[in-house]
Amino acid sequence: MTTEEMIEQHSRPLALELDYADETEASNAAQTTAAKAALPTATATTTTHEATESTSKKEQILALYESGITDIAQIVRRISARPSYVAQVLQGAGFISGYFDLYTTTAREQNVYSRFFRNVLQFKTVEAAQESVLKIDRLFNYFERLGDRAGQHQAMVVALTGKNRARWSNKHDAAQVFNEWLASH
Repeated sequence: MTTEEMIEQHSRPLALELDYADETEASNAAQTTAAKAALPTATATTTTHEATESTSKKEQILALYESGITDIAQIVRRISARPSYVAQVLQGAGFISGYFDLYTTTAREQNVYSRFFRNVLQFKTVEAAQESVLKIDRLFNYFERLGDRAGQHQAMVVALTGKNRARWSNKHDAAQVFNEWLASH
């Protein structure tokens, strides 16, 4: 395979994504009409933008989904919200299930290993992060003794999640605790 062919092959998903993001106006017009009907408005002449100012993003997301716009990417573009927020709102309302990301609580089970790691992550202080790493390390070693690579992988995922959450919460010293454990495993 030539370099040009490899570049073309690896850029196809991006091209498809761009095509998807630039949907035709006709398709959007039909869905916008449905969304306008679903959103509460003060008067018949109120524009969608004016109506959305008095409605919370959560209410807008739910109204769009209930009106038939079930594609998260479309809702994100219309509401100008993060995909993770849209998905969490829809999951909280019971419209979708199985959504997990960096900010999803560890109290909810993502897989069969989640129950071992329930509420393990803490990073409010460096000491809390160190205690979390000790628990993660114990579980990692437990799964290692069992020869369970998937369990070990889950321990590493939880540590990485702790590092990222601490880092994005401006708790860099706590993030470093998780980072050091990850680097040693």
